[in-house]
Formats: sequence, C-alpha cells, structure tokens
Amino acid sequence: MKRRLTIKDISLGFMRLIRWPNLLMIALTQYMTRLFLIGPISDWKSILFEKEIFLITLSTVLVAAAGYVINDYFDIKIDLINKPDRVIIGRYLKRRVAITTHQVFNILGCGLGLLVNKWVFLLSVLSVTLLWVYASYFKKRPFIGNFIVALLTALSLIILAVYYPQNRSLVILYALFAFGISLIREIIKDMEDVRGDASHGCQTLPILWGIRRTKVFLYGLIAIFVPSLFLAAHWLQNSQLTWMFVALLGLISWLVYRLIRADTKKEFGSLSSLCKLVMLIGMLSMIWLAY
Repeated sequence: MKRRLTIKDISLGFMRLIRWPNLLMIALTQYMTRLFLIGPISDWKSILFEKEIFLITLSTVLVAAAGYVINDYFDIKIDLINKPDRVIIGRYLKRRVAITTHQVFNILGCGLGLLVNKWVFLLSVLSVTLLWVYASYFKKRPFIGNFIVALLTALSLIILAVYYPQNRSLVILYALFAFGISLIREIIKDMEDVRGDASHGCQTLPILWGIRRTKVFLYGLIAIFVPSLFLAAHWLQNSQLTWMFVALLGLISWLVYRLIRADTKKEFGSLSSLCKLVMLIGMLSMIWLAY
C-alpha cells in the first residue's frame, strides 16, 4: 500500500527539487563577490544591508531555482535510471505544481531584476531563456548543453560586473574561472550519466565519442583553461591571483590524474565532487585577495 505523503515529505521533496544547498552557494558567492572583490571591505556593514545586492541575489536565486525545477520536469524518465532515489516530480510534487512553481519563480526573479535596472533585468531574462532551451532541448545535444550550463554559472558573477563598475576586470576573471570549472564538471557528469542518457536518445559527447575520446577532449580543455587563468592574472598584474592559481594547480593536476584512471560511474561522481571543491576553494580565495 502506497504511503500517504505528509506536509513534511512534500516540503523536504521541494527543498531537494530546488537544490537549496546550490542556491545557498549562489547567494554566498554573490555576496562574497560584492564584499571582497567589488568592495570596499571597510564598508562591509552597509554592503550587507545594501538593497541592490539583495535584489540581484534574490533574483538570481529564484531564476536558478526555476531552472532546477524545469530541468527535473523534463528529465523524469532519465533520472529514474541515473538517480532513481532523487526523483521528486511525480513522487512528492505533481507535474502541474512543478511547472507552475517554475513560472512563478521566473516572473518574480525577472521582476526583481527590473527593480535594479534594465541590464540586470535583461540578463535575468537571458538566463530564464537559456535554462528553458537547455532543459527542453540542448541538454541532450553534444557540448552545447555543457556550454550553456557553464555560461549560466558565469552569468551569476557577470551580472554583478554589469551593475557595479568597481574592479570589473577582477569579477570577470572569477566568472571565467567559474565558467571553466563548470564546463569541465558538466562533461564529467555526462560521463557519469552515460547509461541513462543513452537509453533516452541523448547525444552527449561520451555517447557520440565514447569515454576515451571525451577524456582526450577534456585534457585539451584543461590545457587551455589553466594557462588562460595565469595570462589573465599577469594582465591584471596581480601576484596574489598568480599564487592562488599555483595553489589550485595541485588540485587540478590531481583531477587530471583521477580522470585518466576513472572508468566507473562512482569514479566519475567523485571527479564531479572534486570539481565542486576546486570551485569552492577558488571562490573562497576572494577573502584572501581582499586582505
């Protein structure tokens, strides 16, 4: 007999659906960028209570939450194979509730962006559009889906560079870093989910090329990504950034070593987590730069 769902079950299911830890990380990253990169750090009290950063962050979080909802909405059948224990829509929430939630979050997110200025609004609309076309079509296509997710990750910082003129080049460099790590992670996640994706007609790189050739492609991306960070640090004449990238080079080298040896779903899942760690350490380095 099927167990009757409680309010607690539905609430917990909803929080898992919108990936609340990821949303918290987005909010913290944007506030850290405003505080430590844009600054000045001496005005930290006024920055924490600044209306504009609050509206931008809330807008970004709502749009991201809507993106997670629509992604799961289109991926129910695939997720039943790749991660059956994490399927929410259809189990805890009805499909029509999910799509309504997606629409409400998008409207609220774009509306809050409009309260800041027209450029923040336009970037919010761009994000909403990219999230929809990604979930409905491009997620199943080779590379373009990975590129869109990486671009959306970078946009969460670029939106701050658009609104705040201070230290804009530094913020864009961190957006480039977020883009690169996210792109690498998304391709690794495709290797992790190759079985479920293949059974539903997806055409991701690991399905079209195989795991070995996809790994070679990733080595090439990393070979471009790492030197570009050092070149950008040199262009900004920031020695602290250079030393930060040297420190991260150890983790990235370990990532490459693990990638060479990876062959199972579990091993690719561990690599995805390692990419998240690299991203986290990179973002925390903002504190070091501020001092």
